[in-house]
Amino acid sequence: MKISDIEEFKREYNSDLFFDFNIKKLNWFNIGGKSRIFFRPKNLRELKNFLTVYSRRSKIFILGLGSNVLFHDELYDGVIIKLTNNFSSISKLNNDTIIAGSSCSQKKVAEFAMKNSISGFEFMYCIPGSIGGGLKMNSGCFGSEFKDHLVSLQCIDTKGNIKVLPSKNIKFKYRGIELDEDLIFLSATFKGSLSEKEKINNLMQELSNKKNNSQPSRIKTGGSTFKNPINQTNKKAWELIKESVPSNISFGDACISNKHSNFFVNKNNATFNQMSNLINYVKEKVKSNTGIDIDLEIKVVK
Repeated sequence: MKISDIEEFKREYNSDLFFDFNIKKLNWFNIGGKSRIFFRPKNLRELKNFLTVYSRRSKIFILGLGSNVLFHDELYDGVIIKLTNNFSSISKLNNDTIIAGSSCSQKKVAEFAMKNSISGFEFMYCIPGSIGGGLKMNSGCFGSEFKDHLVSLQCIDTKGNIKVLPSKNIKFKYRGIELDEDLIFLSATFKGSLSEKEKINNLMQELSNKKNNSQPSRIKTGGSTFKNPINQTNKKAWELIKESVPSNISFGDACISNKHSNFFVNKNNATFNQMSNLINYVKEKVKSNTGIDIDLEIKVVK
């Protein structure tokens, strides 16, 4: 990959851009090698100009908070872009409508909504990812999803063109969204409904307690590994795994959480291959035991 013009861009903008950057500590699994280019744009202008210079010469991956991504240990021969705090602003458009930057955490949006007496975002309080990641996955829990509240999506393509997409023009699916892969999400507009702060806060705490009682925390995990196979069975992915796979199975330092069988854990210094082997083993065991194919919810990047 030619990088002389990118080096010139780095000097011109004094940008937060690095070559052969270690990405292991940028994701919750703590797994991964290096990225050929790692870029943290300070603002939209710098991002737009970088995309014009880069001109889609190789792969681009947008990294949010790193909560549901598994990186390969080998070099990512492209650019990983991590939007900075300047893309995390949050504000009210009107009494029941919120605009949130894509690098803003979902938990922060839920808290902002509660403080402004806006209901509908309580489920986000329990999801550890960013707004951008939530949009990409149509994240959800406890019966609510992003699609239920999205009004519009503001984004930029890899040629630097800025676009606004109304939610009615977006095709959502379970834990996914069908949009051009070249789009980088900048911010989103959401609509809720007015309610009492105390009522909203009580629901947030109730959902949070449910999550904490059933899911592990403060460990190196990517969250839910597999999607629930909603069109094949009424059972959740964790139930199928628990029925089909020994709970003590491990591949090196890659193992299954004792608290939740759909959470895979890096016990110490697991490699990509170890975690990948565990994922494939579980998928095959569930298929042979139940006849059901379970698909990954986490994003594998290599």
